[in-house]
Amino acid sequence: MPDRLALLVFAPVLWLQGRYVRRVTPSLPEPIGARMGCNGPDQQPLRLLILGDSAAAGVGVDHQQQALSGQLVQQLATQHQVHWQLIATTGHTLQQTLAAVADLNDTTFDVIVISIGVNDVTGLTATTRWVQQYTQLLQTLQQRFHPQQILCSALPPMHVFPALPQPLRWIMGARAKRFNQQLAVRLTQHPTARYVISDFPMQADFMASDGFHPSALAYTRWADTLYRHLQTPAMMEKP
Repeated sequence: MPDRLALLVFAPVLWLQGRYVRRVTPSLPEPIGARMGCNGPDQQPLRLLILGDSAAAGVGVDHQQQALSGQLVQQLATQHQVHWQLIATTGHTLQQTLAAVADLNDTTFDVIVISIGVNDVTGLTATTRWVQQYTQLLQTLQQRFHPQQILCSALPPMHVFPALPQPLRWIMGARAKRFNQQLAVRLTQHPTARYVISDFPMQADFMASDGFHPSALAYTRWADTLYRHLQTPAMMEKP
């Protein structure tokens, strides 16, 4: 059964399950720690912006050093002086991320990392609308910040999230897969954006205590994947 039809058929059940998940799932805070800074040797400067929702914000760990921003900056700082900034908020949709970007001062970022979409999946944003908003976000980032590379993280495998009961898990997972499929197609038309899948086993030690967010181990794997995508001659030879 297609997930669009399932949304209609199981609407009462999904509503009850959604309320149950919100009631019993622990509400984890965003980790403490700096959200901007400069790390690394006084050479090969690299300007990094990380955008998104709770996963980008590092929910699931205690400190930003354990989260995506801290672990990615730590790796990049072995070869670059990294000037970095994190703009991410729990619960943000793509439309809210667009609004957050509008509040940033015009500057230049060499690399932009985006992690967004889970709240659009659960909030039932239409796929076509989400892709249109993502396209608008990419255009805005390119025009205002002139990045050399934009890394767009795929939505996580929501069809295996322990926090979600069936059939809610299957339907949210199917929507996330469709978002990813459409995003991957759209990014083939963008000159600087790349679709990035961070594969990690859906085991207990890769999930936070809420069964919904990454653990420190998962953030490490995610940062490793992004770092490998940045290993290009253009980046390594940047003056």
